[in-house]
Amino acid sequence: MGTNAAGQADINFYFDPICPFAWMTSKWIRVVQSQRDYTVDWRFISLRLINSNLDYDSHFPEGYDAQHTAGLRLLRVAAAVREQHGRDAVGPLYAAFGARIFETGPDEGRGYGWQGTPELAADALAAAGLPASFADALDDASRDIEIQAESDEALSLTGKDVGTPILHFEPPEGVAFFGPVISRLPDEEQAAQLWDHVVGLSRFPGFAELKRSLRERPQLPSMGVPAQEAGRTEDWHAGSRRLKK
Repeated sequence: MGTNAAGQADINFYFDPICPFAWMTSKWIRVVQSQRDYTVDWRFISLRLINSNLDYDSHFPEGYDAQHTAGLRLLRVAAAVREQHGRDAVGPLYAAFGARIFETGPDEGRGYGWQGTPELAADALAAAGLPASFADALDDASRDIEIQAESDEALSLTGKDVGTPILHFEPPEGVAFFGPVISRLPDEEQAAQLWDHVVGLSRFPGFAELKRSLRERPQLPSMGVPAQEAGRTEDWHAGSRRLKK
């Protein structure tokens, strides 16, 4: 696989930087990328914008509004970077965001929305080799039009009863799905096997869905789950542990 004749990537990966499951799936994708010849276009989907019609107090656990808003703030930075440095700059920036959000220890005590601070954005930008001045875009709500359009694009490919990540396989003709949602990072052999199975499903035009809402907490320091341990099983309604539908 590789960039096709139309200039499309092999996968369009729609992510919100605040989503731990999108991060875990992206880690798996990067492992397989190191083994296989294929390309990824990292695109935006904002949990805050796609849930803008909901009352957060009644639909989500405490803190979700602040966390989803932090994800939107970071996407504004990513949009500014993409505008100035091109699409190839998004993947390294997302990797830098994720390393600081999910790989640095439990979230407890940091306060809701800490992920969207100028300090974190500037640190991630520096790690990605980008000017810290892009952190000014955190508050640039004019970027939300672009992020909303890309979020709508993702949902137009799957339908609305989904979460993040959304993967579009072999675009533009290929099919898109929510997921795969994984809670543990496969080893290199398992990563390739999982990739082959997922691509196999995506290439069957009649395949629609495999789904369950029970999930392990992701095997990430931010979730308090050490490597080699399985997180406790929780029921995630539509991917977000909603209190009610």
